[in-house]
Amino acid sequence: MLKNKYRIEFVEVDNTKPFEDFILNLSTSERAKVFETINYFLELKNANLPIKEKLSKHLQDGIFELRVFLSNKIARTLYFYQIGSRIIITHGFIKKSQKTPPREIFRAKELRKKYLEKHSHDQL
Repeated sequence: MLKNKYRIEFVEVDNTKPFEDFILNLSTSERAKVFETINYFLELKNANLPIKEKLSKHLQDGIFELRVFLSNKIARTLYFYQIGSRIIITHGFIKKSQKTPPREIFRAKELRKKYLEKHSHDQL
């Protein structure tokens, strides 16, 4: 049996695209680095290779973070998994402290909740 390939989707709720809002505030080279990291992560997942914690780690309650090391800062992209080998990216932010701010994890959970409400028919 062939395993489904993972694919990336982005949350869109209430006519907003939180990840797009984040990415548009980065420079062109920073955007390229974020997408390069997302693609690398996806390649590892689809090859069933281990993901190092330096790249991605579970935060809490099914919310994960993808870490992108930019020249003078660290970008974080939060995501969750969904049925059908989907990786759903909620939003991103520039990390300013050692620990992921609780408000960012809360925001990811709220975006996941809205996403699941909007896409509940996908599960039938």
